[in-house]
Amino acid sequence: MRSDTVVLPEAAERTAPAWSGTGRPPVPRYRDKPLPVRELVLRGGRRALHTVTWRRGSQGPLRSRFGALRVRPAGVRIRRAHRGEDLPVCWLLAEWPVAEAEPTKYWEPTKYWLSTLPADTPLRRLVRPAKIRWRVEHEDRELKHGLGLGDFEGRTWNGFHRHVTLASVA
Repeated sequence: MRSDTVVLPEAAERTAPAWSGTGRPPVPRYRDKPLPVRELVLRGGRRALHTVTWRRGSQGPLRSRFGALRVRPAGVRIRRAHRGEDLPVCWLLAEWPVAEAEPTKYWEPTKYWLSTLPADTPLRRLVRPAKIRWRVEHEDRELKHGLGLGDFEGRTWNGFHRHVTLASVA
């Protein structure tokens, strides 16, 4: 996801100002300004980072530094979908590059993910699904090249379904 996606901290609460007695009663809403995920993560600093190894690769363990926070997504669409309700709480996972040298002023997260896994989920369990993209792309390539699933050139759903069925049986 993009670094300018806006979220609220988990502790954010909907509040309503006192009603004056005239007019419509005020509606509870979030009074805090949503922050971009990049800014919220950088506030945590380097102390909040943990090095996680998610799997062994062909050239050794694959590891990186990660930070995780509980947040409430606060974009326009999700606010509209949850009008009059509390925004859902989820995990914000951020990855920093592993650098041998001392971090520079440009040192910041490179990737961000949101996850709806439970609040007691360990960091390593959060990282595994986020880093599985390589495997999904690899398996997709294998299916296309090895079984011929990418060879279909027809236009109909029935033709595609027949091709996939025959390629799977082969």
